[in-house]
Amino acid sequence: MDPVPLRRVVVLGFGAVGQCTVPLLIRDRGFTPSQVSVLEFEPNESRLGALIDSGISYENLRITRENLDTELSRRLGPGDILLNLAWNIDACTIIDWCHQRGVHYLDTSVEEWDPYDNVEVVDPRDRTLYVRHMKIRALQRSWSTPGASGVVEHGANPGLVSHFAKQALWEIAHRMLADGLGDRRALEDAIAGEKFADLCRLTSTKVIHISERDTQVSITPKKPNEFVNTWSIEGLYEEGIAPAEIGWGTHERVLPVDAYQHEGDGPRNQICLARSGIETRVRSWVPNGGPVIGMVIRHGEAFTMSEHLSSFDEDGRLLHRPTVHYAYCPTDAAIASVHELLGRQWNVQDERRVMNDDITHGEDELGVLLMGHPYGAWWTGTQLSIDEARRHVSGQNATTLQVAASIMGAIEWMVSDPARGLCVPDQLPWRQVLDVARPYLGTVWSGPSSWDPVSNGRDVFARWRTPPHGADPADPWQFGNFLLS
Repeated sequence: MDPVPLRRVVVLGFGAVGQCTVPLLIRDRGFTPSQVSVLEFEPNESRLGALIDSGISYENLRITRENLDTELSRRLGPGDILLNLAWNIDACTIIDWCHQRGVHYLDTSVEEWDPYDNVEVVDPRDRTLYVRHMKIRALQRSWSTPGASGVVEHGANPGLVSHFAKQALWEIAHRMLADGLGDRRALEDAIAGEKFADLCRLTSTKVIHISERDTQVSITPKKPNEFVNTWSIEGLYEEGIAPAEIGWGTHERVLPVDAYQHEGDGPRNQICLARSGIETRVRSWVPNGGPVIGMVIRHGEAFTMSEHLSSFDEDGRLLHRPTVHYAYCPTDAAIASVHELLGRQWNVQDERRVMNDDITHGEDELGVLLMGHPYGAWWTGTQLSIDEARRHVSGQNATTLQVAASIMGAIEWMVSDPARGLCVPDQLPWRQVLDVARPYLGTVWSGPSSWDPVSNGRDVFARWRTPPHGADPADPWQFGNFLLS
């Protein structure tokens, strides 16, 4: 690829995702090493290796409330790009800084300065990503112009999965047309206009899981008092102890126990639970791994995807909305780490390790599972093995490459359409992003499944106990049928 017009790229954070992203920026997206600066608050030069010798700037520096303006002003100006891959930097503060200076912005999660302050006494709703998105929208309303193109929450998930959901809806709709199902004229109109909220309603898609099973295995077993994962341990901890968040569908009849609904002028498309995502388990499915038990870790796609797939009548009344949430089954070492964390009553382990060179085999299977349409279930996503990931970037793993691939797609959009303002993944051109990301993603699998949460398992105690709250075997797509705890 030819070098891009001279612009600077500042990467905040050089953890697992940053280490995978920076080499791709230079090798595949046309940036020269001299254009790229990395700011990381923990000494990590050893992971840069030859990149430092090639001309990348690397500094040990933590961005704080006090130094954000000074440090970023020294390094960025109009047309430059800020990749915020750090954690606990307030999203509204840094987004507004970029907007006021014409800097393109991208992050993979919406963060705050101090997410753990007074968590025992804060209303669960006030700890949600929904509230953070409402703050960003209020900020956007204060701007007089859209400004430079940017995007929040554009990693693998949230991010890439929003584009997979559109691919899945497009394919389901085409299959229905081929099989003579549904309202042909309405389906054809929605396909032609890429009206995905209409496609969601016309296909009767009721539930969307972001279903993930990570089977990567390390040669080094997890030790007691050690948290092992394939991506940021701080990131998983912060998301995992937060309330579970769910985009709440119009087909749902019973709210879960401990559910809280949002109030105010926003879309109110979500609920949250007064319990952590780590402790909220659901049944789900992936093609290679089969049935899995996943954690309802809070993720931005539960908000943005459920909102963008909501359809309304001419008077603004809600017609249809799917239930959307994450169902995350991490690597076995991470499952053991989470179990140990619960036993420690949320006091995170002293030792922490992100798996990379020590991985011997396995894959990360990540996609969207759409349910309730005429084909029952339909999964679309990436099946990326560690061997395939290493062919793209040495020393990394499948999980971080999926995130980096999505970042590459978002940067391509950002550079090609530079004045769109701040967006969420669902507002980006899905084909363009997937075209850039796909070469890194291993097998992109898409197709139907006969799985559902009711008819594919055994419950040997069913006749001896009270049915789970909200469960209804006659309607398999009710949330209560998926929920285990």
